[in-house]
Amino acid sequence: MELLIKNGIVFDPLNGIDGQKMDIAIRDGKVVESVSSGARVIDASNLMVMPGGVDLHSHIAGSKVNAGRLMRPEDHFRDPEAKTPTTRSGVGSTVPSVFTTGYRYAKMGYTTVFEPATPMLKARHTHDELDDIPILDKACFPLFGNDVILLEYLKAGRIEEAAGYVAWMLEAVKGYAIKIVNPGGLEAWNWGGNVLGLDEEVPNFGITPREIVRSLCKISKMLNLPHPIHLHPNNLGRPGNYETTIETMDCVRDLAGEKPVIHLTHVQFEGYGGRDWLSMSSEGVEIANYVNRHGHVSIDLGQLVFGNATTMTADGPFQFQLYQLTGNKWTNSDVEVETSAGVVPYFYKRSNYVNAIQWTVGLELALAVRDPWRVFLTTDHPNAGPFTAYPKVIAWLMSRKARERVLSKIPRMARKRSNLSSLDREYSFSEIAVVTRAGTARSLGLKNKGHLGVGADADVAVYPLNPREVDPSKDYKKVRKAFGNAVWVVKEGQVVVEKGEIKTAPRGKTFWVKPDIEEDVLRLAAANLKAKFREYYTVEFDNFIIPEDALARPQVLKAG
Repeated sequence: MELLIKNGIVFDPLNGIDGQKMDIAIRDGKVVESVSSGARVIDASNLMVMPGGVDLHSHIAGSKVNAGRLMRPEDHFRDPEAKTPTTRSGVGSTVPSVFTTGYRYAKMGYTTVFEPATPMLKARHTHDELDDIPILDKACFPLFGNDVILLEYLKAGRIEEAAGYVAWMLEAVKGYAIKIVNPGGLEAWNWGGNVLGLDEEVPNFGITPREIVRSLCKISKMLNLPHPIHLHPNNLGRPGNYETTIETMDCVRDLAGEKPVIHLTHVQFEGYGGRDWLSMSSEGVEIANYVNRHGHVSIDLGQLVFGNATTMTADGPFQFQLYQLTGNKWTNSDVEVETSAGVVPYFYKRSNYVNAIQWTVGLELALAVRDPWRVFLTTDHPNAGPFTAYPKVIAWLMSRKARERVLSKIPRMARKRSNLSSLDREYSFSEIAVVTRAGTARSLGLKNKGHLGVGADADVAVYPLNPREVDPSKDYKKVRKAFGNAVWVVKEGQVVVEKGEIKTAPRGKTFWVKPDIEEDVLRLAAANLKAKFREYYTVEFDNFIIPEDALARPQVLKAG
C-alpha cells in the first residue's frame, strides 16, 4: 500500500507550507518521507493539494437527525443518489441518508466529521449511524448542560464528583467532548419555561447558566479533554442575543490557559442586535472584536445559505418558538433526565429581511476575526444550510465580488444594518485550509489530522484548480466548482475518490476519549450512579453502557 502524489501545489498550514510544489509519499495509511519505485503515482501537476477536510460541527447522525429524515419526505426527492457498482443509493438534500452523507463529504475532500449533540441515552443509535457512514472518521459530543444528575452535583457544590460523573459518562457512551446547549434552559423547558440570561436561576435547582458553564469548563480542564467545552449559548435565535454571547464568552475568561477553553458554535445564530424582529441588526463585528481581544475562545460560523434547510437542535424552547413564528411542521421531544430536542423545516429567503441579516452575520464573523485558527467554517448542517454548500461559502470568503453579488440582491435595510459591505478582506487558499482542516483538527486535539507531515494520517484532497493561475477574487465560480468536486481523495492511503467519483467506500474510525482521571474515581462514580438509574431512567445501568467492541472501528484517544 504505497502511493505517491506527485508535483501538487500543497497548502499545509500546520507545517508552514503555503502553495509549494512538492510530493506527498504515503505508506500503510500514513504520510512518510519516501516510497519505493513500485508505488502508485498520482500526477497532481498544477493541481491544489490539501489535507483531508475536518468538520467539527455537523449534525449527521442520531435520533434528531433521523426524526428530520422522517419528517421530510419532500426532501428525499430533491437530490437522490443513484446506486453505482461501488455506492448504495440514497436520498436527502438537507438531511441525507447515512451512506449519502459519507459519499458527499468525501467528494468535497472531507475525511473527518464530528456529530456535535448526542443525548447519552440515545448514543447507541448515534454510534450505529456513525458506523454506517462510509469513508469518514467520526465522533460525537454528549449533551451535559441540562442533565439532572449533573445539575444535582453542581447544586450541592460537589465539583469533583461532577467531574467523575462526566468522565464516567464520556467513557460509557464513547463520547469525545462536553456539549452544552442552552445551559439550564432545557431543564426549565421541562416545566414549560426557558432561561434567558446567564444569571437567571434554573427552576428547582437554584443555580444559573453562568455556574453551569463555568463548572463544565473547569471539569473539561480537570479531565484534560482534547476539545474545549462546545457551547450553544442561551438566547439563540433572538434579537439582541449578541450581548448574551459576549457575556458567555467572558464568564470563563479567568479560566483561560494556553489554548481556548470555550468554543462557541454556530455563532451566526447568536450574533443579532436590535430589540425585536423589526429592529434586528447584525452584530458579527462586535463579537469578532471580542474574539480578537481574547485568546481563550474559538468559534464556528453556522453560515446561512439561502434555500431549504432543516433546523434541528437540542434547544427545545427555540424550536417551539420557530414553530410559532413559521407555522411549519414541528416535532419536540424530551429525553428523560438529560435534554430536549426539536425539528422544524425552514426555507431561507434572500428577500426576507431577517434571513438577509442572518446571512451577513456569519460572513462578518469570518472576515472580522483576525486569527483564522480560532474561527471555523460550518453551516451548522442542516440548520443554516446543508454541508454541500461549503464550496459556496468558501467562494464568499475568498471573493468580495461574490459577496457583493448577493449583497446587491438582499433588502436595502438589511445592508444598512450590517457591516459586511465595509469588510474588504478576502481569504487566501492557506486560510481556507486553516478554517476547514488545520484549525479544526488542532481545536479537536487530532494530532494526526489536518496536516501532511510525516506520521500524519494519509488523508489527502486533490482539487481541480491551479492556485497559481486562478485569482479567487475574480474567478470565484472556478473556486466554488473545484471545492465541490475533488479530483482525487485519499483516505488512510486508499484512493476513495477518483475523477470526482467514489471508487471505494471503506469504514472510517470512530474516535472516543478516555478522560484523564483515576480508575478509583470512575468506580465510585459508577457505584453512585446505579441507584440514580433506578430512580431516574427507564433503562438499566448495565444496558446504558456501550462497550468498545460495539463500534465498528473504535479509536481511543487518551486525554491529556
